[in-house]
Amino acid sequence: MKPALQLRLGQSLALTPQLQQAIRLLQLSRPELELELNAALEANPLLEKEDAPEEEGIVEERAEAEPEDAAASGEDTFDETHDEPLDLEHSDYRSAGGNTDEDGGAPQDAVPEDLRDHLLWQLNLTSMPERDRAIGVALIDAIDDDGYLVEDDAALVAALAPLYSVDAGEIEVVRRRVQQFDPLGVGSRTLSECLDVQLGAFDADTPGLTLARGIVREHLEALARKDRAQLCQLLRAEPEEFDRALALVRSLAPKPGAGHAAAGAEYVAPDAYARKIGGRWQVVLAGDCQPRLSINEHYAGLIAKARREDATYLKGQLQEARWLIKSLKTRAETMLKVARSIVRAQEAFLEFGPEGMRPLVLKDVAEEVGMHESTISRVTTRKYLHTPRGTFEFKHFFSSGVTTSDGGAASATAVQAMIRKLIDEEQASSPLSDQGLALELNRRGINVARRTVAKYREAMNIPSSNDRSRLGLR
Repeated sequence: MKPALQLRLGQSLALTPQLQQAIRLLQLSRPELELELNAALEANPLLEKEDAPEEEGIVEERAEAEPEDAAASGEDTFDETHDEPLDLEHSDYRSAGGNTDEDGGAPQDAVPEDLRDHLLWQLNLTSMPERDRAIGVALIDAIDDDGYLVEDDAALVAALAPLYSVDAGEIEVVRRRVQQFDPLGVGSRTLSECLDVQLGAFDADTPGLTLARGIVREHLEALARKDRAQLCQLLRAEPEEFDRALALVRSLAPKPGAGHAAAGAEYVAPDAYARKIGGRWQVVLAGDCQPRLSINEHYAGLIAKARREDATYLKGQLQEARWLIKSLKTRAETMLKVARSIVRAQEAFLEFGPEGMRPLVLKDVAEEVGMHESTISRVTTRKYLHTPRGTFEFKHFFSSGVTTSDGGAASATAVQAMIRKLIDEEQASSPLSDQGLALELNRRGINVARRTVAKYREAMNIPSSNDRSRLGLR
């Protein structure tokens, strides 16, 4: 072919440095944003952080209707003169279970204590020879998070060989002492043994105790397979006596170590707050979502006086500082738009709980705020909304839906809440099967199949009807 020059017109999308920075900041969580800004403040002399005034801390949504021109332009307006500023210290805004000190200050940092530390603490307070104490340490090291001993005697003897020569009998004696530590039954090898140790702590004259110990020692498997009448006949017990024994068994902890998790509680700082004021749900952003950064006027004034090389450097830093400040503003405005859209869509959830959750997908919010779905996805990742019903990640409010008999739709979250409520209200002696749950939901206007019910039930870690039929042991 003969070489030739051709002129073509085309369109392409190029991400400018400013746009790249805005996208990157948008997907950062609050802790990550703080680290990013600290690094920028250290690296850029043109940037400085302003001290927030006492009254400043949130970006408020206007209580009145937004002006039509602002709505048409897609710009958010913020009311800086709200007559009743939202008080973040109000009891409605405090997270459920949040701990504060006696003076109402910030919660004190507590070092989490795992099961091993808890048991070692008790071991150190127990009077015993050093030989037995070493065996106790080896036993505690071999206990899993559920509280069960997972190593056999041979492995424990080998672990202790560098210190002492012990036999299985010595290990068993110390293990019996460890089983009496808190939580009671820890260090057991089987479920039957664990429950029996816990029953051993009851008073000898406790009604139904003898029968309960017989059940956990010999009939745990039968308890899962047989009905009440068969077990009463097998144990030669009257129904009333059996019920008392069963109540004792149900009061025990099958996993004694579960209450001592190795990881401490994880705290999240909400990025936005939703509160009902004057009959309307309003949204505000936390103050840290829009950090107050500004240009250092002293260094900016040196640009005109500096040498060429220094002036070029300062101009570049000044431009980067302006980009960062603008990107932070864009991030805050975008988060506020998305939070408002979510709250408007899920008002029924805020009013009535999970059963009021409506189907919502990224496309719905993207169309309402005039942004791309990928942008909404970035905004909703690791961002948290505080509501009177708790603090939830933005993504919690999104779910697919199933059709209803009237042509509408119900969200998966609402259907799960309905399934859980039906199971909580069922009779322990005749639990509802997945098919029964599906029929009951269909009767209430929710068109859902048995397989869908099974999927939702498993997602909530609820046992099947056969497992729930263990005489009410759920």
